[in-house]
Amino acid sequence: MPTLQSDPVNADSRNITGNFSSTRSQRSKPGFILPGLLCLLFVAQCAWFMKTQSLSNDEPLHIVAGTEAWRLNRFERWNDHPPLVFLLSTLPELIVHGKISIGEDVKYADAISPSPEVVAWAGRSAIVLMGVLLGLLLWITARRLFSEAAANFALALFAFSPSLIGNFSISCNDGATALVTFAVAMQLLYWRRSPSWGRAIALGLLLGAMLSTKFSLPVMFALALALVLILKPTAVEWNPRNWNWRQAIAMVLLAFFFVWGTYFFHWTKVEVNNGFVTVTSPNRTKPATGDTHRHFNLTAYLPAGEYIEGMGRVANHLNLGHPTYFMGQISHDKGWKMYFPTVVALKWPPVILALFLSALILGLMRKIKFPADLVIFSLFPGLYFFIAIFSKVDLGERHILLIYPFALLFVASVWHYAREKRAILALLSVLVLVNVVDTLRYAPGYLSYFTPFVNPATSWKLLSDSNLDWGQGLLALRDYQAQHPNETLHVAYFGTMDPKLYGIRYTPLEPGQRVTGTVVVSATHLSGQLLDDPNGYHWLLQYPTKTILDHSLHVFEVPADTH
Repeated sequence: MPTLQSDPVNADSRNITGNFSSTRSQRSKPGFILPGLLCLLFVAQCAWFMKTQSLSNDEPLHIVAGTEAWRLNRFERWNDHPPLVFLLSTLPELIVHGKISIGEDVKYADAISPSPEVVAWAGRSAIVLMGVLLGLLLWITARRLFSEAAANFALALFAFSPSLIGNFSISCNDGATALVTFAVAMQLLYWRRSPSWGRAIALGLLLGAMLSTKFSLPVMFALALALVLILKPTAVEWNPRNWNWRQAIAMVLLAFFFVWGTYFFHWTKVEVNNGFVTVTSPNRTKPATGDTHRHFNLTAYLPAGEYIEGMGRVANHLNLGHPTYFMGQISHDKGWKMYFPTVVALKWPPVILALFLSALILGLMRKIKFPADLVIFSLFPGLYFFIAIFSKVDLGERHILLIYPFALLFVASVWHYAREKRAILALLSVLVLVNVVDTLRYAPGYLSYFTPFVNPATSWKLLSDSNLDWGQGLLALRDYQAQHPNETLHVAYFGTMDPKLYGIRYTPLEPGQRVTGTVVVSATHLSGQLLDDPNGYHWLLQYPTKTILDHSLHVFEVPADTH
């Protein structure tokens, strides 16, 4: 195990000495010019993404969920996520009067106003601000644990991380998941050093934000609460009689009221009549019903019953599984334990992955003595990654985005370790530039990023869905049609936006349907992950590929004499 070092004063250059007890007087005045510039570069890339990438698969659904909550006070459709992020991201939609119409049984959104571009910019802007906030929290934490130079190093890598840019540029909650978890870990250590009621209240509110962001985070809530109970300013208390019970209970209550507030303090009525259940939530179009197969009667009122319902939906989904694609194979209910480790190897920039692994190896070799606070930080991504490995639902790197900023903290430790070795610092500076060049290979289509060791033309054979193609390529397809106005497009598109809403003229192409001319197929459909016939579009592979649009839409030319 890595050696822990919590002593704030140590002359050994191998040791990493900072922790959250450092005071302002112990540090020089921070320079904000470089961090500010790096944040601006991050925002610029997010803006580039937003300008060139169409609404992705989940975005229309989340925008509908958020706008229905604001306008109708209703939490009904797509209640498989807590509402906090959707409420925040759709606030700008209220200003621009953004609206998306999706019928219950319709494959695509059938109407959008004022336009797809306006709705996308409005919904995504709040998420970009969350990304900037996460970058600043990373910088502050790395500066306190290590040094300002190490913090700048970590932020420079953060600003050119494809996964962070992509997921903080779309109206979804995966970026916010990383933000709130990192903020909770950071505030937990502030509270530990000085467990005042003010810091306890702040931590309780952040824990509420965590529960309100994603249904996979209650396990992180439980971990944080366990640490609140046992952590003392300078030790770990194992005797339950001496635990921090009062503040822990106060945090639970604050978190509960925070979650309830995101549902506008709704009460849900649950009626059981001879075992038949009727659940009525405010403003729903119809009550939910079911059968307990037990004969009893009951009437109860639950605060934030929609949250409990959503948790149940997600638990059922995790139990049943989901079609997942991995290295050319499809699983419907089991998944693969090597899925997420392989995703990290394929989707993390090699510079960042190599530096992270170097930090771990140097720690195991006792070359780096990690501060105890960093080890506490690592409990959050460590537990989350462990659970993800054993999950039946393996869907995209975005589901483990939470671990990425924590990994950058370990990367910062490498700079601090080498702070007196000019040759190594020069190498690390070069690696920052190498990472910039590597990241820009995929710009602005950052969601589709793969390591340089993967041929972009065949990346769909390894991973699909949000790892590569999440329906974000319609703007590129519109540009292609503008450049080839005489071509008839046969399109098999993966996403929830009808290409016609972007002004694209096309003929839908069903799996197994043979046509000639220009054929455009989403990479996810090439993989067959979500098709009844996984090989439904493989007949196209015998024909030349004209181009690949936005790394996600494969354009084939099928000769007219094929049939």
